[in-house]
Amino acid sequence: MLSVVLPAKDEKGNIGLLIREIAGVLAPSQRFEIVVVDDASTDGTGQEVLDAARDVNCECKLIRHCQSTGQSTAVTTGVLNAEGEWIVTLDADGQNDPADIPAMLKAAARQQNPHFCIAGYRKNRKDTAWKRFQSQVANRIRNALLHDGVPDTGCGLKLFPRETFLRLPYFDHMHRYLPALIKRLGGEVAIVEVNHRDRAAGVSKYNAWNRAWVGIVDLMGVIWLRRRSRIATIETVESHSVRQAS
Repeated sequence: MLSVVLPAKDEKGNIGLLIREIAGVLAPSQRFEIVVVDDASTDGTGQEVLDAARDVNCECKLIRHCQSTGQSTAVTTGVLNAEGEWIVTLDADGQNDPADIPAMLKAAARQQNPHFCIAGYRKNRKDTAWKRFQSQVANRIRNALLHDGVPDTGCGLKLFPRETFLRLPYFDHMHRYLPALIKRLGGEVAIVEVNHRDRAAGVSKYNAWNRAWVGIVDLMGVIWLRRRSRIATIETVESHSVRQAS
């Protein structure tokens, strides 16, 4: 089964439509569940989730945080409560297009490594020129330091095995570094070009200030983790068992 994890905070007007779109794309050919983590919304996001899931009759879990803890923690809560072998994450604002999920599933099916990340690349972003410029600079700096090979790590549309995610170190904002963290495990990263859309409602929770300063600290932390990691290659496993006399 596939688990679609949606971290959401104050996304009324977006989340219901997104759930209907996900069900429309996946229901004909894929067993799936939707796991929505409501990160202490105050606008009725949770009720819209329940109404949409009831309308399309899809398997859906709604988990509510008592206090807002941020996107990475919401994603972690969703993965911990998911039942699927593979996880797909999307931003709950509707800017990621669920129609891109089948292409990501095909890319995942081609993977030979048990640890992998299929990362979406928003080649034609529907953002302001200033926001695109910020992201381009940040992506170039990150890629130069981490060598993760990802042109757009900020894209919320990603696919990875649940077991892989559970092996990753948790920290706030880790969702922006999933490809680098998965490579740290010896995993593979594949890029799929995806659509990017305008918001139907609401405003972005991020700006240049709240991303730049924490981004510097997080980047240094990921570099430290990569340098301290060691991957063991197992040559052989031998065992000997002793049968007890009855």
